[in-house]
Amino acid sequence: MPGAARYHVEKDRSEVVFGVGSWMVCSIGMLVFNKLAVSAFPVECMLVAMQMSVTVILMLTCCWSSLHIGSIRDALRWSMVAPFYSGMLLTSILALKHAPMTLVITFRVLSPLVSLGIERFYPNPLRITPMLFFSIGVMLLGTALYTFQMPNTEWTGVQWVLLNNFFAIGDRLLQRLMLAKDQNPVDISKTAVSLLNNLEGLVPLLIVAWCKHEFSATPAAIDALTPSGWFYVISSCFVGTGISYTGIWAQSLISATSFLVLVNTNKFLIIFLEAFVLKHKVVTRLQALGALVTVCAGVLYGRARGAIEEEEKKRTITETTPLSVGRA
Repeated sequence: MPGAARYHVEKDRSEVVFGVGSWMVCSIGMLVFNKLAVSAFPVECMLVAMQMSVTVILMLTCCWSSLHIGSIRDALRWSMVAPFYSGMLLTSILALKHAPMTLVITFRVLSPLVSLGIERFYPNPLRITPMLFFSIGVMLLGTALYTFQMPNTEWTGVQWVLLNNFFAIGDRLLQRLMLAKDQNPVDISKTAVSLLNNLEGLVPLLIVAWCKHEFSATPAAIDALTPSGWFYVISSCFVGTGISYTGIWAQSLISATSFLVLVNTNKFLIIFLEAFVLKHKVVTRLQALGALVTVCAGVLYGRARGAIEEEEKKRTITETTPLSVGRA
């Protein structure tokens, strides 16, 4: 291999390693810092509002050149995502406040159960295969194993996780409908999508904060922050922005299937961190087994879904490729 070609290959490889590694660090950091930040600053809506505001400021200052919105109609269509996006962030914080991280990631894996059913009404629904059904069955088995020895005090957290799944499913389904080329896409760049999500999502979030009287509670919560609490809150704000950027970056460097596998690999690391490093949660052997089974089923689901999407893509290319005309 010539020197120039070898240089470009190594450069591309290092970009993949650095891009994917950065996303993994931000992804784990987001969950950990959110867990610590909401304990130090228990006004959840204002905490999420701070995170979203930092993202808006950084997007406007650092990503201005890549912001693109095709039309007002596209922006109005995308505004349907904002309530689900802000609801997803808020319920994630509330779930972490009332439940251990292991419980949160275990129940989050169940979201395909609902999203698959809703996607049947899409213009081009995903084909269902026996492997998809098998992976979902294993998810349910793992969740049942985890909940068998779960204390009653954690059921409040389960309710928030299930509500978080509802908002996350709505967010993903709407984003897929308006971003996927084979559905009904909008003409908006990915950085502009992130900006709109956070800017428009602030409106319903601040309304909820007003209803919960968090505006009056915020000054006292700020005064009660310790130096470590400030560190957790500030870190959660910047890591939240980091995951928005590195998520787009990582997905541009690797396949969607590989990205789904990485998402679930992070969950293994989070289970390890909570059980053996942070020690916020005493996980029984049966709960650990249930969590691991659920996450493995998530990996299997991701691979099965990726295989279906790849087959559909190849079939579409074959059907749209014109037949070559032979010479006379």
